[in-house]
Amino acid sequence: MKQIKNGIYSGSGNRKSVFDLSTPTQWNNKLIVFMHGYMGHKDWGCWNLVEDYFKNYSYGFLKYNVSHNGGTIDKPIDFNDLDAFSQNNYLKEIEDFEAIISLIQAEFKVLPEIYIIGHSRGGGIALLQAENKYVAKITSWAGIASIAERMPTGTTLQKWKNDGYYYRKNGRTHQEMPHAYSQYESFIKNQKRLSIKSYCEKSNTPTLIIHGDKDLSVKIDEGQKVAKWLNTNIIQIKGAQHTFGSSHPWESNILPKHLLEVCKTTLDFFDSKKE
Repeated sequence: MKQIKNGIYSGSGNRKSVFDLSTPTQWNNKLIVFMHGYMGHKDWGCWNLVEDYFKNYSYGFLKYNVSHNGGTIDKPIDFNDLDAFSQNNYLKEIEDFEAIISLIQAEFKVLPEIYIIGHSRGGGIALLQAENKYVAKITSWAGIASIAERMPTGTTLQKWKNDGYYYRKNGRTHQEMPHAYSQYESFIKNQKRLSIKSYCEKSNTPTLIIHGDKDLSVKIDEGQKVAKWLNTNIIQIKGAQHTFGSSHPWESNILPKHLLEVCKTTLDFFDSKKE
């Protein structure tokens, strides 16, 4: 049995960030790795309750802050390092996941079977692990279908290049979150590795796509595209928005009904035998 809260790992560029790792007493030797979304963190909203849910069904659970999410090891919830946030990019988040795999290898004498859940942007990073030999199953919760479509275009892109930064307001903290132009340069340089469509079309990894039909942040047609590329069905959660009823902070110790439905559906998928 393991119980680590705010452990420290070295992610992309050796930047230190934090992770939680726990295994239940009666462990099935399956470890779920959870990836948070854009402007998110491992302790956002209901993610701790999600961890508890799966532990109750004998799964181990690891969740982590991506290395450049804007938090620090001392303040992992607040975005108090906006310079780090400005330098984040999708390739760094892939490198963070590789660091987490190395961490798992160091923590366990026998490597557990690794399942991953990614939410939103984290869903895109999860889908990009389709060829990862250590990953047995993938689940995307309201995951993105395209990184290219998240990049500014036209005059907005030109202004970003000229100014060096563009800003998006964080609706919860009201901070103006900076994005360095190097994020776009990284995308252009690594387009092949960052093509979710390409990885899905070639994937042999069992993958579950779940999306709320009232999602306004990542529209359900993105989930439908991903399901089509994977030649699988999308699970639509009727009436659910982007975070399946969760918000931050979450004061209750009960999962919202839509997120509970998502967890139950994911558990069934993880419990099923691999095709």
